[in-house]
Amino acid sequence: MTGKLTAAGFPEDLVRARARSGPAAALPALEEYGLAMFGGSDTPGRETAHDMMDTLRLVPPILMPRRLEKLIDLGREPLYTDVALVTEVGGFNSPLPLVISALGSTNLAGGHIGNAVARQAGRRGVPMVIGENVVPSSGYGRLGDADHRSLRTRISAYCAELPDGLGGVAVQQSTEDADAEVWNLLYSDPTALPLLKSGRLAFELKLGQGAKPGLGGMSVVDAPHGTAAEVQFTVDPVFGTGTSRVLRSATPGTFTEEVLHRQIILMRNNFPRARIWVKLPPGRDIATAAGIAWAAGADAVTVDGAEAGTGWAPLSFMDHVGLPLAECLMRIAPGGACCIASGRMWEGTRAVKALALGARAVGLGRAAFLAADEDPERGLLNLLDCCAFEMRLLLSALGKYTVAEVGQEDLWGLPPAASAPANPHPINTNDSKEMP
Repeated sequence: MTGKLTAAGFPEDLVRARARSGPAAALPALEEYGLAMFGGSDTPGRETAHDMMDTLRLVPPILMPRRLEKLIDLGREPLYTDVALVTEVGGFNSPLPLVISALGSTNLAGGHIGNAVARQAGRRGVPMVIGENVVPSSGYGRLGDADHRSLRTRISAYCAELPDGLGGVAVQQSTEDADAEVWNLLYSDPTALPLLKSGRLAFELKLGQGAKPGLGGMSVVDAPHGTAAEVQFTVDPVFGTGTSRVLRSATPGTFTEEVLHRQIILMRNNFPRARIWVKLPPGRDIATAAGIAWAAGADAVTVDGAEAGTGWAPLSFMDHVGLPLAECLMRIAPGGACCIASGRMWEGTRAVKALALGARAVGLGRAAFLAADEDPERGLLNLLDCCAFEMRLLLSALGKYTVAEVGQEDLWGLPPAASAPANPHPINTNDSKEMP
């Protein structure tokens, strides 16, 4: 007989789930794939990574000399509507300090919701990132490809709505994407020429992501697709014999200080008209990695905190691996460099806290999906408008009227060592403009 033994104070149900299912129990429920987004969990028995951002408070001063300057400039008392949110993000002009975070090859991102996100982000002129493995999974967008899921379709949906002078698209390339020569395809595609000519195309080198640091992209596919993908991906039947679905995993790539430095130089030389972005997972040496990227000429570095979401990742990684976003930002101390912060962003308060910690902009991931799912025509637009409204109120309350003015003095709850980041320039970067 089973199920009679108990263990008070121990996560008995989780142990029993592992005893029943084996490796499948280390992942979210299979039936949720393509229908749910994941991040740090509050499931009983599993602790969520500490989110310092929630404990920080924004603290307006009483005496506001900057407000007086604005009053003199306007000839009247300044209002929250006088706060300017226009921001330069990684070489792109954005009406808000917001970016749509990387949408990769999962069923959610590649379906109609992903295209709805692209259309609405384009309409508002907010920059958008397209994640890894889209081409190996869904095709580039030529004859025979699954067109509504392809890379080209997403870019076209975005560009069809894009106002002149605003926004831009950043496209990631994983190890598997490199085999498919995604950046080369896009750089030579006439469809992308308007983006290139206007300086609104970026290539983002991805070193990892917040929900699964140290791992590559993961998705669930049917066994026949898994067999076809084995040439490029690792395919593992972790869900057992009771289903035809398998786990498909990409390689995370291997980086050292020199490899990262040289890869950015190579990107700049091979694609001189494209902006260069770098995405970092929340690793303990994030200050070093970010410093190398900026010194080599990256236009933007995206920092993905441990609170960040994903379409699929092991539960243990989402709950226990990686630094919280606030800790990442404090270690980096971006200064004047362009840092994009992502990780559970969905409203103006958290965004302003990230800006105060040195971010230039923040990335909306799960929030953008949910908004477009709620209303495929206006949901994301409404969410962006709400975030902008909150940010203007908050900045005005702090006595500041541009995004760049927000700083650590506006926060309460920072640890004493928050302003002492590690040395971010450990290698010689004198050859940053030379061909490797």
